[in-house]
Amino acid sequence: MKLFKSLVLAFVICALLLAVGLGGKVWHWSTSPIPMSSQTVEFTVPKGSTIRTVAETLAKAGLDIEPQLFILYARYTGQDVQLKAGAYEVTQGMTPVDVLDKLAKGDMIRRQIALIEGWTYQQIRQALLANKDITQTLADITDEELLKKLGSDHTHPEGLFFPETYVFVPGDSDFQILKRAYDEGQKQLMQAWENRDPEIPLKTPYEALILASIVEKETGHSQDRDRVAGVFINRIKANMLLQTDPTVIYGMGDKYQGRIRKKDLQTDTPWNTYTRAGLPPTPIAMPGALSIQAALHPEKHGFYYFVARGDGTSEFAENLRKHNQNVQKYILKRGQ
Repeated sequence: MKLFKSLVLAFVICALLLAVGLGGKVWHWSTSPIPMSSQTVEFTVPKGSTIRTVAETLAKAGLDIEPQLFILYARYTGQDVQLKAGAYEVTQGMTPVDVLDKLAKGDMIRRQIALIEGWTYQQIRQALLANKDITQTLADITDEELLKKLGSDHTHPEGLFFPETYVFVPGDSDFQILKRAYDEGQKQLMQAWENRDPEIPLKTPYEALILASIVEKETGHSQDRDRVAGVFINRIKANMLLQTDPTVIYGMGDKYQGRIRKKDLQTDTPWNTYTRAGLPPTPIAMPGALSIQAALHPEKHGFYYFVARGDGTSEFAENLRKHNQNVQKYILKRGQ
């Protein structure tokens, strides 16, 4: 009997020592910085990943996490069922517990892409294509199919995407970013349209977007936007041709090589406002919020002409005689 009690006591003591030893190891492991192959390690957790596949991914990425302990600890805390797919970053000094917390909270890497005011739709697509963190899904989709997927009633994508800096997680698709830009563009336009000047001769929000895109391309000087918009509004009211070079350039497409010739002004395209009355059929670029506001709240004045001074600002004129004098002063002399 004494022998039996001694054996039981020895077993209990051994078990306690093992538990204390294991507990000490787990505590030391969980609170110690992870040995890493570099200062920063990035990795991706695909959808449907298990805690075991995540542990294997971390080890392959260069993180010495002791995979079995990582798995057991995650199961003990319940974080094994909280993992969120996405792209993550681990930096020097982080512990296994820190990494598990990141995965459970979805604290992913963030990237940014800037869509610039005045860019065309093609420039947007090129920027998305050039970004290695964005998943490409639109290579075989036509513009018409894209617009349908966006839920748009329009037949041309130009100008429909709002210029802004968009934050995204690596792995997000080009469509996801375009959808956000499209939705933001529609929201900005409709809010501005609801508060428009009731006297402007624009019939639809889309017409406002077209005019805003012209204003965006015609001036880079913020203080001139409202006045430039007022010139175009005056010309529309007077049934005058808009005669704005950026629309001609847009209609020329790849034929534009940096300058407009007289022949180009006389060559008819749907966007040539020297040969066709009224607004062109679509926007010619992405207008920013200030250009949209200018189109819907133009300055009221008597100007019908303007010419670039060469410093980003414009000189305005009420009649053709004065405009020709301004052209002579700011364009022809500058070219000599």
